Amino acid sequence: MDKSYQPKTIEQRAYERWESSNWFAPAGDGERYCIMIPPPNVTGTLHMGHAFQDTIMDALTRYKRMAGCRTLWQPGMDHAGIATQMVVERLLNVEGSSRRDLGRDAFVERVWQWKRQSGGQIAKQLRRMGASVDWSRDRFTMDEGLSQAVTEAFVRLYEDGLIYRGKRLVNWDPVLHTALSDLEVLSEEETGHLWHFRYPLASGEGHVVVATTRPETMLGDTAVAVNPNDERYARLVGQELLLPIVGRAIPVIADDYVDREFGSGCVKITPAHDFNDYEIGKRHGLPEINVLTDDASLNDNVPEAYRGMDRFEARKAIVAKFESLGLLEKIEDHVVKIPRGDRSGAVVEPYLTDQWYVKIQPLAEPAIEAVRTGRVRFVPENWSKTYFDWMDNIQDWCISRQLWWGHRIPAWYDDAGGIYVGHSEQELRQKHGLGDDVRLTRDEDVLDTWFSSALWPFSTLGWPGETEALEDFYPGSVLVTAFDIIFFWVARMIMMGLRFMGDVPFREVYIHGLIRDQDGQKMSKSKGNVLDPLDLIDGVDLDTLLDKRTTGLMQDHLRPKIEEATRSQFPDGIDEYGADALRFTFASLATTGRDIRFDLGRIEGYKHFCNKLWNAARYVLMNTETPDAGEPEFSAADYWIRARFDVAVEAVHKHFADYRLDLASQAVYEFTWHEFCDWYLELSKPVLQSEAVDPARKHGTRKTLLDVLESLLRLLHPLIPFVTEEIWLEVAQRAGIDGPTIMLQPYPEGGARDTHREAVQDIEWVRQFILGVRQIRGEMDIAPGKYLPVLLQGASDIERRRAEAHSALLGHVGRVESVTMLAEDEEPPASATALIGETRLLVPMQGVIDVDAERKRLQKQQNKVEADLQRALGKLANPNFVNNAPEAVVTQERERVETFQRTLAQLAEQLERLDGLT
Repeated sequence: MDKSYQPKTIEQRAYERWESSNWFAPAGDGERYCIMIPPPNVTGTLHMGHAFQDTIMDALTRYKRMAGCRTLWQPGMDHAGIATQMVVERLLNVEGSSRRDLGRDAFVERVWQWKRQSGGQIAKQLRRMGASVDWSRDRFTMDEGLSQAVTEAFVRLYEDGLIYRGKRLVNWDPVLHTALSDLEVLSEEETGHLWHFRYPLASGEGHVVVATTRPETMLGDTAVAVNPNDERYARLVGQELLLPIVGRAIPVIADDYVDREFGSGCVKITPAHDFNDYEIGKRHGLPEINVLTDDASLNDNVPEAYRGMDRFEARKAIVAKFESLGLLEKIEDHVVKIPRGDRSGAVVEPYLTDQWYVKIQPLAEPAIEAVRTGRVRFVPENWSKTYFDWMDNIQDWCISRQLWWGHRIPAWYDDAGGIYVGHSEQELRQKHGLGDDVRLTRDEDVLDTWFSSALWPFSTLGWPGETEALEDFYPGSVLVTAFDIIFFWVARMIMMGLRFMGDVPFREVYIHGLIRDQDGQKMSKSKGNVLDPLDLIDGVDLDTLLDKRTTGLMQDHLRPKIEEATRSQFPDGIDEYGADALRFTFASLATTGRDIRFDLGRIEGYKHFCNKLWNAARYVLMNTETPDAGEPEFSAADYWIRARFDVAVEAVHKHFADYRLDLASQAVYEFTWHEFCDWYLELSKPVLQSEAVDPARKHGTRKTLLDVLESLLRLLHPLIPFVTEEIWLEVAQRAGIDGPTIMLQPYPEGGARDTHREAVQDIEWVRQFILGVRQIRGEMDIAPGKYLPVLLQGASDIERRRAEAHSALLGHVGRVESVTMLAEDEEPPASATALIGETRLLVPMQGVIDVDAERKRLQKQQNKVEADLQRALGKLANPNFVNNAPEAVVTQERERVETFQRTLAQLAEQLERLDGLT
């Protein structure tokens, strides 16, 4: 083994070997285990959320593979309709062209060309993370097989009466010119206005006042509504108002929707441009007057003076017109929830248009029942409530999108408006007896990306065919996903799985939190806090990091702030940590929480962990070079470490079963660092380094070193696959174990924890003894290498035996010069004291420390800290400092005060102990 741990070298070499050997493919006849990767968008790169999620899935897959299961981790990518079309349209804009210039077929070919050039980036990054997906089965939602599945699903649903076409109000993105689902619209509060307008009665006998946040829509008003129990307006119900500017007569209607306490109690009704108004209009048979074009300009249904105006220009013009007519009652500042498209950022308009819908209720009911009866289990269970809340109030799903990139809707129209749905035009002509004289035109729209994603668990396995893969791996074992796509994806997969496969798509849904930065903030380009997982793995210099964080930034005014924050946090760029350190960090963060804070301090600590494992392996290999003959004889320490390992194994199995990778990583960390490295390796040295120890006993220790290290590497492998593979190849060869790779070895099983109980208890006592001595060294500032005499007062017969039997360990590991027993009533010399249970462990101070010199040293340190404390308190007492200094500086000063106060308390305790020695 190399002297130093170099992650980049070993990681890339190991992955190439695994993949070329086809070891990620399902193998064996064990229990089937399948995870479907949530397909990342082809436009994207691996962000921290992907890397976190992929670490969890890979750990579960590797664990199950080693446990003997026939495992499949199914990879693939999503065509990401809107996102991909936006990327390619932006490229065309740079070239001075547009999709309209190219035409549909040429544009789609251009997208495929872009996909072939750029679409492999995520796959490269997944490999760098160590993802053990079966690349031979890699799928893309637009490939031929999955496209056939999408067409088949659409046709079946249509023929079953579950897909229909209708004119309804949708969320319309006027930049992308497409309908959006409610889930693709982000609504945030923004400061706006509430305009109060007077609408005159047609009779000329007064007016009513209505309020709106969107004045331009009043041109499409078809009624004013009041509450039927509002006595103020009872006499007006049934009368007509004269709609200003337009001059159209509109009725006053009564509807329970109106809150009589809000505003004037009168509500303008615009059925073609408001979802609530649309429902009121249906109830009252009101006309639906659309006043907007598809790019949110005013159309020909409005007075000529406003035609062609942008909606926001028209808003200003209409308000000005009301004011000039004397019909503007007042304008109020108002906080408004503004809906924006999640891709374009454009303000979305409720817009009346023909779209395709899935009749969702018949699909939702069995999907709700599947979760209620436990056929699908959410982990943590509380997420099932979120699922039910949405599913119990689910609305029909608008599945058509006015895009060119995506699965084109398999519907054709004749000149009379007849609709034909099928797999192809040829099939439809034969089925319906349509000759060449009947012109058929294919629907221009494509399907919502989430329609194909909903079929992912079975379309990837060959549906609608009856394949061996479907037989083997449907339903899958678990879906690993974040809570933010429970509605987008999880619910729809359950609905479609039950509809087309007759079974749920997975048995469990493990919901994890979202990765935030160290302050709990969402990672975003505009905040300048985005971390690229590959930068953490391979390192990156400051200039490259700055370039990555600011390139493509939409808000140029944020650039200086982002650059300043980046230089402050990473003055020298980001160090190379390796994939294993990043994976272990993610595993340790996989709690049940909703938000997960990523702190760089952790990844640095876990790189040290990998390095410690590397050095421990080098120690074991250096001490097991010479083959042993004869039968081994095991020491108490050997039995102890084997028992402790079995405790760790049992804990890890439990935590994997509970999807608590945070606890699994904690269990292996504690065993590896503290019990194996800090204790057992030290306990092995007196045996291996002493000429007086019997060869059989040395053989036992060497065998235990190899056995435990080899098993530990297998225990760690699902979490940190690269470093464990590299070390295992060396250790397996030394231990005489056959096998080309650790990933195909069996996962450790427990079994020895309850054997040799006396030996195990002996070593636990030795550890407590040595910890007691170390405690005294720390409190009295005694050098670690100084050998100390120890007195035991009140020791039992068992403790006396242990002290004698393990004197070599106490001497070598604890730096103990001698152990002397004192009777319970015997007066000890001036000593520092620790407790082992009820037994007093005493270290006489005579000759060990100079009490007077130590007191002077502590008092000098006490005076310095007291002075530092007073200076810090003085700063905080100064209002100018507290009010004007940066918040981070003030916080740092307060933390310094707390540190000084803790240090003074510790120094006071040490001085008090010294007083007890004189």
